[in-house]
Amino acid sequence: QIQVTQSGGGSVQPGGSLRLSCVVPGFSASQFCVGWFRQAPGGPREGIASIDSLDGSTVYKESVKDRFTVSQDKAENTVYLQMTNLKMEDSAMYYCAADARHLGCDWLWIGMIVGSTGIGYWGQGTQVTVSS
Repeated sequence: QIQVTQSGGGSVQPGGSLRLSCVVPGFSASQFCVGWFRQAPGGPREGIASIDSLDGSTVYKESVKDRFTVSQDKAENTVYLQMTNLKMEDSAMYYCAADARHLGCDWLWIGMIVGSTGIGYWGQGTQVTVSS
């Protein structure tokens, strides 16, 4: 049983920073993809970033590009979402999710674009609130 565990989040003022962590046990080393998603109250869940554990390559949604950074610690099977210059519109419940690589992680980003990834293993979610 693969259990994805998240930590981090909280409240911050606009312009502030937060880091979320996502522990992904159970996959073969460097053989998984991780996506970061968020869902604001009343809104759809949207994919905002992904990382390929094999080579650390990342993809970002335009709205978070240059402000958010996804990285990984392979030894700890942990993926991070570093968020800087946070805006009020970034307030949402944030989720990480993981699944095996299927000839790479393009399937994940394509799924994020069309709104249906089929990704299998979800973290419990963590709240990020940006307010003054």
